Amino acid sequence: MNEPSFTLVQLRYFEAAARHLSMTAASKELVVSQSAVSTAIAQLEKEMGVQFLLRHHARGLSLTTAGEAFYKRVLNFLAHGAELVETARQSGTELVGTLTVGCFATLAPFRLPSLLARFEARHPQVHVSLREGEHQALKTALRSGGTELALLYGYDLDDDIDRQVVGSVAPYALVPEDHRLARRKSRKVSLLELAEEPMVLLDLPHSREYLQSVLRDVGVEPRIRHRSTGYETVRSLVASGHGFALLNQRPPDDTTYSGAKAVPLTLTDAVPALEIVVASMRGARLTRRAQEFRELCRTHYTR
Repeated sequence: MNEPSFTLVQLRYFEAAARHLSMTAASKELVVSQSAVSTAIAQLEKEMGVQFLLRHHARGLSLTTAGEAFYKRVLNFLAHGAELVETARQSGTELVGTLTVGCFATLAPFRLPSLLARFEARHPQVHVSLREGEHQALKTALRSGGTELALLYGYDLDDDIDRQVVGSVAPYALVPEDHRLARRKSRKVSLLELAEEPMVLLDLPHSREYLQSVLRDVGVEPRIRHRSTGYETVRSLVASGHGFALLNQRPPDDTTYSGAKAVPLTLTDAVPALEIVVASMRGARLTRRAQEFRELCRTHYTR
């Protein structure tokens, strides 16, 4: 049985069409005629014996189930093809090219800048492109090939996503500077002591469920006064006396954007810490750039 024969050009044309879900948009990006893109993809499908794209008159394209699976493989193949060229040009002495990294929004300000500084110092010819977002958006980006790696919390990761733990953060309580508990020398508190207090909730998908579960697991029902998707907004609301909050990432200074202070208190309850992970698609062969970045996260994230 003869193995299928295809060209790199056919794969590139398919990748562009599948990404845009449009032959017209793909031809504009590739600076070739629309018929050239259409013909190349048709030849690819004929050679493979599988239909990858469904053509809809005046409504663009859609991927078949086989097309979706093939598209992910093509992204990986093209990425390694580009790396092969770069490696040959550089004689294997230096990493070059672009690495796209996703990062959960509330994690990004704390460790990502120093990680990038270290990585760029080691590999100055690699351009790191950042994609900051929420948990679901980052998972979608991994699956679509929009990012090769993502730095996020270790919850709600499906079986098709691989992960390497690089750190952990325990939740803590946050209260205004003039709060009765803020004057406690130990700076420690039990969640039961906050049972009657109003709460300011960091209202991000998964984060809100996790933070409320921390309270409910010790028998405290949250009394939510305000919700916000902004980490610093939550801290400022607490500092101004609108309630307490539970957070995981702890800034080095208690001063908030409003100028008032919010005091962190360590929890005495046995609350599990959240894992921080570097995620990638299971089964995908990472580029050397991604491997180096993941290793740097493993060795330097918690420092």
